[in-house]
Amino acid sequence: MSLLRPALAAAVLAACASSAVAQPKSETRAALVQTLSDCRKVADDSARLACYDAAAAALEQAEAKGDIVVVDRDQARSVRRQAFGFSLPSLSVFERGEEKEELDTIESRIAQVGRAGTGKWILRLEEGGTWTQVDAQELTLYPKTGQSVKIRKATLGSFLASVEGRRAFRVRRTE
Repeated sequence: MSLLRPALAAAVLAACASSAVAQPKSETRAALVQTLSDCRKVADDSARLACYDAAAAALEQAEAKGDIVVVDRDQARSVRRQAFGFSLPSLSVFERGEEKEELDTIESRIAQVGRAGTGKWILRLEEGGTWTQVDAQELTLYPKTGQSVKIRKATLGSFLASVEGRRAFRVRRTE
């Protein structure tokens, strides 16, 4: 009986590996996750357990090497929020499993403020994004570190920033 288990485990591993190779790579699910899911289809209890053990070990090893990254819903929302202002179509991977949430506005605080050589304002937010003024509007009150800022989408893919609720000026995400 003890010789049968290693042979059975090897057969299950070979079946799992060949099924992962034989199937075209799914665009909605990583191959390692699909392999883990396919273990549910194995009828024999010990063979199914061996399949799960092998697939879980492969998944854990891939995560440790950085070949696969597991992200929960809150982390995905955080990534979408941090990317606000950038045009990145590949971020759609962070929208799976929930309704598409259109982010039109972010509110934050200014972590650092400065001026470019052209006199345009540069705002670095607490969350890490950097926004640069792109219009010629002269601000009557200069932005300061710690002040609240609201950045919202405007027309034609542009963005408007309003510091402490004052008149908005046009900005572009630079970092």
